[in-house]
Amino acid sequence: MQAAHVRTLPFPSITGALRAVEALLLARGQRTARRNAWNSVLEDRRRAKDRVEAQRVMEAVAGPASRAT
Repeated sequence: MQAAHVRTLPFPSITGALRAVEALLLARGQRTARRNAWNSVLEDRRRAKDRVEAQRVMEAVAGPASRAT
């Protein structure tokens, strides 16, 4: 009777394991970076809207006073 051949899978190399961990961490980091970038865009839009509103208020307040002088 012959001994059965057992096929074993090779252990992943250290480099392969590190690459897998790196890919996992970078994927999470990219999601965080995208979320931070989008939040920055929304904040910039809010500030721009506030600037326009403040400019309108300043023009409305300064309007009659500028005409009087």
